[in-house]
Amino acid sequence: MRMRRSLVLTDESARHPFLASLPPHVRRGCEPVPRKRWMLTAQDGRDFLMTYCASFLAASVFLF
Repeated sequence: MRMRRSLVLTDESARHPFLASLPPHVRRGCEPVPRKRWMLTAQDGRDFLMTYCASFLAASVFLF
């Protein structure tokens, strides 16, 4: 009778099946980085306005 072995050794301290399947040298140093509070910038407003105008123009040309 053959012994069945898994292809990847798992680490139970990883707490996620995908992370547990990764080798230790890949997982090292992968602590989550705290996110900064998300704030809108002037560039975000310009990008939104440009996208809105381009979409409105495209819809107007298509409809008329």
